[in-house]
Amino acid sequence: MTSRKEHSVVTFTVYILRTSSNTIYIGQTNNLDKRLKEHKSKTTRSAKYMKYFDSFELVYTEVYGTRTEALQREWQLKQLTRKQKDALINKHY
Repeated sequence: MTSRKEHSVVTFTVYILRTSSNTIYIGQTNNLDKRLKEHKSKTTRSAKYMKYFDSFELVYTEVYGTRTEALQREWQLKQLTRKQKDALINKHY
């Protein structure tokens, strides 16, 4: 009898946060819930930038099959102007 190992599908999420000061933070992760908790906890695992803000809101996500794709998209989003980022977020809603 052959047993099949279940393969969990790992995805990578590119996300945008809007901070309490209305600034934008863009990141990527393979575990969004865990990463958001890290940002909220303001520990060493949190992004240094996020430690300066009282709170934030998740305003945008995209899912990719590989970290390479997610990193490329994160870089692309970071190159956008603030106006373009806001338009992307608004279109998402």
